[in-house]
Amino acid sequence: MRDGLPNPEQLISEIATARATTIADYMAAANGHYYATRDPLGAAGDFTTAPEISQMFGEMVGVWIADLWSRAGSPAFRYVELGPGRGTLAADALRVMARFGCTPAGIDLVETSPTLRAAQLARIPNAEHHDEIDALPDDAPLIIVANEFFDALPIHQYVRTIDGWRERMVERQGGALAPVANDTPADDAVPAVLRDKPEGTIVETAPVAAAIMQRCAFRLARQGGAMLAIDYGYGGPAAGDTLQAVKAHRFVDPFANPGEVDLTAHVDFTALAASARSAAVPASPLTTQGDWLQRLGVDARLQSLAAAAPARADELKGQRDRLVEPREMGDLFKVMAFTAPGWPAPAGFTGDTA
Repeated sequence: MRDGLPNPEQLISEIATARATTIADYMAAANGHYYATRDPLGAAGDFTTAPEISQMFGEMVGVWIADLWSRAGSPAFRYVELGPGRGTLAADALRVMARFGCTPAGIDLVETSPTLRAAQLARIPNAEHHDEIDALPDDAPLIIVANEFFDALPIHQYVRTIDGWRERMVERQGGALAPVANDTPADDAVPAVLRDKPEGTIVETAPVAAAIMQRCAFRLARQGGAMLAIDYGYGGPAAGDTLQAVKAHRFVDPFANPGEVDLTAHVDFTALAASARSAAVPASPLTTQGDWLQRLGVDARLQSLAAAAPARADELKGQRDRLVEPREMGDLFKVMAFTAPGWPAPAGFTGDTA
């Protein structure tokens, strides 16, 4: 036991019983333990997110917010971040926002991990924590940031078998966990456009992500504001197994050592947009992180930082390339914005809203 939580072997026993555990329940249980018991970020952790790579990332988020706020008439608003990691993004964004006179009426962080809450308060002492979106204040518009948040939410997986579509479950096999197909038909759970895919095809759905997106959108519709979602993902519907696990910056077996590895899946941004539309909140076109950062001026910011610290020019250029270049995070990571009715179109996107 660790802080009253089960160890990995106990999690295996609890998670896999009588083939009754969905991939979604497995992810929820494993990630719940994982995030509650550690700070997973940085070189000493399991993975590194964009805000930890360079201050330029959070600064561009701050520029985006300040620009939107200004064109909306400079209203009072609350800065909200979902799963804010160590608080690095928020600290960088808020610093830049303040230069434009864009100071939020409140800073609200949706976080359940005690370890990460402590790290966030060390950087943003005046932040308020909440366990869920429904607990957010309703006294002002919200500008919500969700960077690498949706990818860690539980997904369901369905596999095309010789007998039709079946949900993938997790069961114990010889002391280890492995995915297996359920016996119950699940054709209706698969989008109609994908049902004719060949045997062996895997399709993923993310109802938890859809529900959270819808709750955020209803808040925006009632209170005003906007939301920015940045994550690795795609425009769906699409087939494929994207469930992955990372430990010590390496990909590992997602069914080994539950609760000790970071489990994620790629985000279907088309599904997020559909959830927002159900609350009458339009979504921006989907764009890549690289294009979005360049439209907001990351290259000009790089030049400014390099001029102020010439000895770090190569280091800063490497950070920029890691965020922007297609072979790095630039194409894999996508960006989508959601704006309340009556709010201006957000910067960094081209084309019509979704």
